[in-house]
Amino acid sequence: MKYDTRKAAAIQMATGPNVSANLLTAEQLVEDAVNDNAGLIVLPENFAYMGKAESDVLAIKEQQGDGPLQNFLSQLASKHGIWIVGGTVPIECCDQSKVFASSLVYNDRGEQVARYDKIHLFDVHLVEADEQYSESSTIEPGSETCVINTPFGKLGVAICYDLRFPELFRNLVDRGVEIIALPAAFTAITGKAHWETLVRARAIENLSYVIAAAQGGFHLSGRETYGHSMIVDPWGSVLAQVPRGPGSVSVKIDIDFLTNTRRNFPCIDHRKLYCEK
Repeated sequence: MKYDTRKAAAIQMATGPNVSANLLTAEQLVEDAVNDNAGLIVLPENFAYMGKAESDVLAIKEQQGDGPLQNFLSQLASKHGIWIVGGTVPIECCDQSKVFASSLVYNDRGEQVARYDKIHLFDVHLVEADEQYSESSTIEPGSETCVINTPFGKLGVAICYDLRFPELFRNLVDRGVEIIALPAAFTAITGKAHWETLVRARAIENLSYVIAAAQGGFHLSGRETYGHSMIVDPWGSVLAQVPRGPGSVSVKIDIDFLTNTRRNFPCIDHRKLYCEK
């Protein structure tokens, strides 16, 4: 099937520790999006595995370019002739006690054409639920942003907690981004308070499409994720969303609308202050 270069999809899951079951669910949801004629599909963070403890992910880490999760994404992309942003895959790093949380992009031939390693790590204490998160104990942070040319427009990638750091997205804009893929797994508490506000803000201030694909539901670890995967246009309008549980949404990406919005409302060009790394 030839993909539609105007249509993108966000996939939502409630991933558990059974990799085979998770991949089967992901494949079915991707097929749903393909049947809706989507050509660019974004999977959520941790789409293949969510264990009981953060360190459990080390058991399924892969070498760059080789491994069952990477093969799965490649074969899925080539089988359907689509582009896939593969949520996150645990890719090994020099520190054997850690991994990179890597979002891998595959083209319609199943070739890996980009990789983004999550930069900002979720080390927080949610007092209300007495939940403690320490991603830095098992994840090595990345250092480079990612923007690539695709048939859909210039695509950038960010992951979950990155959403709270607008300077990262300004870097993507400086690199010409038009569509931002955002795999995520927001907690129920932070999602309810901030998810839609942050997703829409990143779209509005950068006059870009945001395809936010999230985990949404209860997990065997006891964690609850917020869901509400959504696709937002450059004016901040929520075009479609999945409230709870597994599902997918697809919408048309209108680059002409983006271009006209940026021309008629040129706030990006009006910037006076710039972040320097």
